[in-house]
Amino acid sequence: MLTRTLRIASAILLLAIGGIHLFLVIVGAGGLLVAPFLLNGVAGIALAIGMVALRGRLLLLATVLGLLFAIASLLALVLALTVGLFGIHEHWTFLLVPQTVVVDSVAIVVLAMTSVLMLRAESLVGVEAAPSMPRVR
Repeated sequence: MLTRTLRIASAILLLAIGGIHLFLVIVGAGGLLVAPFLLNGVAGIALAIGMVALRGRLLLLATVLGLLFAIASLLALVLALTVGLFGIHEHWTFLLVPQTVVVDSVAIVVLAMTSVLMLRAESLVGVEAAPSMPRVR
């Protein structure tokens, strides 16, 4: 039950990250980053779909990729806010910057929890299969 809730929350947060990037492209705020923002939007949507549609190891892969995606999104924004990224220096007062930091941060926490639960579930499946395998001493 908790895993399902975390998967849905992860999907919603990935949609939010992707949606923010697509929104910035639509309103013309992407500037030089239109292509990467479009890719982030598509990736966020694809990963969100994967969170609810996939099972087994593919779900584990989608969860870990979603976590890495959220980390990369936040890291890119922090770099743009501090030292600059691709010659772009972002400001806290720019459109959706504070909201993006919050959404990305929450997504990292939720996706990390989901990844841990998925890894545990995967290892339990491996433990259940282990008795049929010969023991190595």
